[in-house]
Amino acid sequence: MTEQEIKDVVRGVLQNMGTNQGNASKAATAPSSGRQMGIFVHIEDAIAAAKKAQKEIQPMPLEFREKIIANIRKKTLENAKTLAEMGVEETKMGNVGHKILKHQLVAEKTPGTEDLTTVAWSGDRGLTLIEQGPFGVIGAVTPSTNPSETVICNSIGMLAAGNAVVFAPHPGAKNVSNFAIDMINRASVEVGGPENLAVAVQNPTMEVSKTIFSHKDISLLVATGGPGVVTTVLSSGKRALGAGAGNPPVLVDETADIKKAAEDIVNGCTFDNNLPCIAEKEVIAVDTIADELIYYMEQVGCYHASKEEVEKLTNTVFTTKNGRQILNRECVGRSAKVILSKIGVTVGDDVRCIIFEGDKKQPMIDEELMMPILGIVRVKDVDEGIETAVELEHGNRHSAHMHSKNIENLTKYGKALDTAIFVKNGPSYAALGFGGEGYTTFTICSRTGEGLTSAKTFTKSRRCTMCDALCIR
Repeated sequence: MTEQEIKDVVRGVLQNMGTNQGNASKAATAPSSGRQMGIFVHIEDAIAAAKKAQKEIQPMPLEFREKIIANIRKKTLENAKTLAEMGVEETKMGNVGHKILKHQLVAEKTPGTEDLTTVAWSGDRGLTLIEQGPFGVIGAVTPSTNPSETVICNSIGMLAAGNAVVFAPHPGAKNVSNFAIDMINRASVEVGGPENLAVAVQNPTMEVSKTIFSHKDISLLVATGGPGVVTTVLSSGKRALGAGAGNPPVLVDETADIKKAAEDIVNGCTFDNNLPCIAEKEVIAVDTIADELIYYMEQVGCYHASKEEVEKLTNTVFTTKNGRQILNRECVGRSAKVILSKIGVTVGDDVRCIIFEGDKKQPMIDEELMMPILGIVRVKDVDEGIETAVELEHGNRHSAHMHSKNIENLTKYGKALDTAIFVKNGPSYAALGFGGEGYTTFTICSRTGEGLTSAKTFTKSRRCTMCDALCIR
């Protein structure tokens, strides 16, 4: 999809919301009229409530779970604009229009109970089934980059599998996360389901997270965030799923449709100001087409920074803390216009992305920024490009992208990168079902190998055997 097509979709969503503004406004303001459902002062109370709710939902028919999920989808669409605005206001990151689209994706393309399957064997000695059952109560850490999107997506999948969930939202996104949790519980109660299928505390802290990680009533941990929190849950001694960081490279070879590649790369990189972990973070271009690629990138809204501006940008987007270089949080998820203003460069709203040429060791290329900044590394051929991409991806095995019409080159790249996501000849967000096939998720477990999570990810396998009966062949 082009940027204009994205804008048209956003405009259509907003117009559709406008025709139903009364209902949407009523839904959005409901939590403020009283207590927030599923939100507790103490974590022990939250876990106990989730455990009780899970005991109620597990014996209910799948059809009833799907009824709750349908209402969650409906309320997510009704509240998409409110959630998007709250997320940007609270975190100071991202783009309202794009966040509306992300909530729409979550509502429409997150798998529900249809994702659960049964495997069967039957023969002379009877019938054996393998079915997918719930873990019970799941502890889930969610990020500030995609806060309410992750809460809602996780809740749909975990509930479909028969679980309840205790969330540990990022403290910097607690208000929008708790709003989403309240919305989920209201959706359940409205159709006759239990309250507290999703819970959290009013003020999430590290101590709250530690309690969740070690609590006897939490059977599975799911971490969506940076490498630190993923390492912590994987060290907990519990079954854990880790959705960690990435630094997705995009390689363009000499056979690619260069103009389309430029548009796709810029659209993917700038979606929600580069907050999605799958977004293009650096470009590797074969030398023979690099100048053409840069030309077309400039035509679709890129500002080509000079050597002096690159140095200023590097000193701006990184800061030093305790003697260590880290990202400047004031730049993460901000627009290209805002970031450029920090180094004294004034541009219009038509500038969506900042590009520059650099060595693969340049910090803004080597590190994942989550900003609409793209460093471009020239390589002599596709083989050097693949080697460079492997180095820059840092073994996260998260996401990688390539533009090429050469099947052999695409195959070599895919095998070498070995990532959970590999998008070919399209923008990165196609991997989430936006302009591409497949379902949506905001928890991509590259580190622990599950890949794009869905309801079946949050189940455990159960074998049920009937001996010498129920085979009617």
